[in-house]
Amino acid sequence: MANYDRERERAVIVGVIFPHQTRAQVEEYLDELELLADTAGADVVCRVYQERDKPDPAFFIGRGKAEQIAKIVEEEKIDLVIFDDDLSGVQIRNLENIINCKIIDRTTLILDIFASHARTAPAKIQVELAQLEYLLPRLTGKWRHLSKQYGGIGTKGPGETQLETDRRLIKRKIAILRRKLGEIDNQRKVQRKGRRDIFRVTLVGYTNAGKSTLLNVMANTNVYVEDKLFATLDATTRVIKFSPTKKVLLTDTVGFIRKLPHHLIASFKSTLDEIIEADILIHVVDISAPNFREQIKVVEETLEELNSLDKPTIIAFNKIDKLQDRSIIHTLAKEYENAVFISASRGVNIQALKDKILQLIDDHYVEITGKVNVSNPEAMSVIYKLGEVLDVKYDDDNYITLKIKVEKRHLPKISAYILT
Repeated sequence: MANYDRERERAVIVGVIFPHQTRAQVEEYLDELELLADTAGADVVCRVYQERDKPDPAFFIGRGKAEQIAKIVEEEKIDLVIFDDDLSGVQIRNLENIINCKIIDRTTLILDIFASHARTAPAKIQVELAQLEYLLPRLTGKWRHLSKQYGGIGTKGPGETQLETDRRLIKRKIAILRRKLGEIDNQRKVQRKGRRDIFRVTLVGYTNAGKSTLLNVMANTNVYVEDKLFATLDATTRVIKFSPTKKVLLTDTVGFIRKLPHHLIASFKSTLDEIIEADILIHVVDISAPNFREQIKVVEETLEELNSLDKPTIIAFNKIDKLQDRSIIHTLAKEYENAVFISASRGVNIQALKDKILQLIDDHYVEITGKVNVSNPEAMSVIYKLGEVLDVKYDDDNYITLKIKVEKRHLPKISAYILT
């Protein structure tokens, strides 16, 4: 959410058009950067573009363009300039020698938003670790934009004291945070181990695609939702009952975004493990977004990085109520095998999504028939806990014949008690 507890800042955003990009693409990228700035608490006053073959080593943009931005900053009383690409410490220092305000890049802005939205201790640790790891290679003798002479966006978390902190202290802090995250990761593994007998479905998608709203609708719960980027950071899990004998764990995860910082992905590993260990993924897509195909690609690239791209996946095209032209639904239905078209906010086609989940779950089941000794209470307990008994026939000699529907992964456990 935007930071209303402080005065909103005035910002200039900068995009560079390289040969492999079109101006229209970069304009879309700056649209997203403006949304990020708004989420962080800044109003974008002006956009600046420059076409370049490659970044300038000293300024990223040309010196002349930097001087042009300096004039805009002075005339419009700008508080900060935000670049859509990562800057080195040297580039920031050189730019600040010309432009008299804070200079931050896209990654710093995203980390700032994460710092604002972190509510739990694990989330705060993960964000601080990502901030420090991003800062470490960018330390310079004059790291002015993180000094105490500036406040506001890009200066939260560890940034405010970096003038007094050297590399050795930062590395020590990083080691401490990694150790704490390791402890949290072990705790979560123990928690997940206790849930292994339940089918796990995880929501993934681009930030602000509507994952938390969908979780609320399906679980009839009240997870925090806001129409802002990265409103959700911590994984939230709820039990969804499809029938008295069939239930799943549905988990909402942090949204992805273009150029999601790699340090952030690494730091949020314990949270993203919910994706890695899921049985089914629901990829939530904002079908009303003009660039939703690129957003799909970004999510798929991130899933590939997590080695989770080959998991059974339902693609839930959300926000169909916002579509002006619905003819695209027919096209996408042919293009994507497991596609469902929904409106989470209005509860449209949610049952169709549940049916699709059940269909994929059924693909994971087999039916077996065999004899069980009724005098073995452990056998009956395991069978009824891990399987669904479809039919019972009473035989002689303390045996019954059971027809059981069981998940393939639980088959070895149940088979140990059955005589076929």
